[in-house]
Amino acid sequence: MIKLSYDVENYRKDILELAKSSDTIIELGCHVGNTTRLLPKSSNIIAIDNSPESTEEMKKLPHVNFIKGDVRLHDVLAEVFSITQSCDVLAIDLGGGYHPDTVFKVFYIWSSTFKPKHTVIRNRGILEFFNSAKSSEKEYVSNEGFLDSYHDSGIPPLIKEFDLWTPSLKK
Repeated sequence: MIKLSYDVENYRKDILELAKSSDTIIELGCHVGNTTRLLPKSSNIIAIDNSPESTEEMKKLPHVNFIKGDVRLHDVLAEVFSITQSCDVLAIDLGGGYHPDTVFKVFYIWSSTFKPKHTVIRNRGILEFFNSAKSSEKEYVSNEGFLDSYHDSGIPPLIKEFDLWTPSLKK
């Protein structure tokens, strides 16, 4: 199941409804851990964020495997893949209202890699697009937390599009 929301309280409610105590949860954009703190402590939680204030706050959550990194980078994806090759819940909150294209690209890469049972995304642009779109084609529906058209396994090859996301990612 893929759930979209914009309101942070709805986002958290959706995650908590889907997350079970023994699940592997990958949280992209944990910031200072306000959502992370609500997750079942018995879960295998991997939280990733690149903000300067995240490191000290995430140290206060010793049950969480925190990675300071940019989720748009292939190396960060590979680091998480070295820890786990799948997850039950993929939670994505990369600023809530901004950059739906980046959020969708992150969803595409991470969900096709980890094949979650459930994905929860907080982004106004994607939600607005979803609520506004009408299809002239037959319905395509996926019942998992990733799109069925993603049939590949493992980490996708380094994608040239990563260079286009932002100049600050170029080395």
